[in-house]
Amino acid sequence: MSEKRELRIVFMGTPEFAVTILDTLLNNNYNIVGVITAPDKPAGRGRKLNKSAVKEYAETKGLNILQPTNLKSEAFLEELKQLNANLQIVVAFRMLPKAVWQMPDYGTFNLHASLLPNYRGAAPINWAIINGETKTGVSTFFIDEKIDTGEMILQEAVNIDANENAGSLHDKLMHLGSKLVIKTVKHIAIGDVKTTPQPEDAISKTAYKLNKDNCKIDWNKDIDTIYNKVRGLSPYPAAWSKLNNGEETLDIKLYTVEKQEINHDYSIGSIISTKKEVKVAVKGGFINILDIKLPGKRTMDIKSLLNGYAFKTDAKML
Repeated sequence: MSEKRELRIVFMGTPEFAVTILDTLLNNNYNIVGVITAPDKPAGRGRKLNKSAVKEYAETKGLNILQPTNLKSEAFLEELKQLNANLQIVVAFRMLPKAVWQMPDYGTFNLHASLLPNYRGAAPINWAIINGETKTGVSTFFIDEKIDTGEMILQEAVNIDANENAGSLHDKLMHLGSKLVIKTVKHIAIGDVKTTPQPEDAISKTAYKLNKDNCKIDWNKDIDTIYNKVRGLSPYPAAWSKLNNGEETLDIKLYTVEKQEINHDYSIGSIISTKKEVKVAVKGGFINILDIKLPGKRTMDIKSLLNGYAFKTDAKML
């Protein structure tokens, strides 16, 4: 076995997902010489500056934090160089210029929440569920010029439960990813990393960035497609629909639904409500709404909503 290398690691990441990985590295006594994260952003009515989850955590650990607005700026590149890192680890950050990813001697690797080469892109956890996958996983790879295309180091698969949502899968992959990052770093430390090129011919699915258009429910789709869309976008950013109820048309969000596979004669999108439940007629059955959010209201379970809100007999999802 090769002699163990002394690692000086720069960690790059922004959201909660990345915090768990950074925490695991520190708990395994790795030397984190710098943390690169997104600049603070104004949020809320007071436009108060919000720190990224990674920055908040890094501050509690007294880590050296850099928040560049421009990753190509000479000033940032010089600061990065001064850290004298020999390995960079990227988790849920942004695309890096070549001057950054090629800087350390042992390379820059990324943790991605999918079984690459499938689901390259911004929202791999959501799209795996939206597309009805029964399996996904995490991959580590060395960064190159393109997005999520570099040589793979390690990969680990996990099952997606039939009623799993994006929130529970996020947590599952976060913990699996932590273990995979540690395994990857151990290989780099002893210098026995073996990489494999990603098979170009196997790419069939992309993790497109989520936007208002691709988060809207198409009620003309079959029952499984609609069910998967709701759970794949829950709890964030949430699947949405237009609700036509008498004189008003509202944009509503759905967080939890059940599917009821049964033949019926209702027109697609029709809402059937009782004192206890609300369901929408779709191809192949009904989508039962369990948690819903109306504009300007908090998210609530359907029974709470029905205490103060009535659906007309001709109410419909559009």
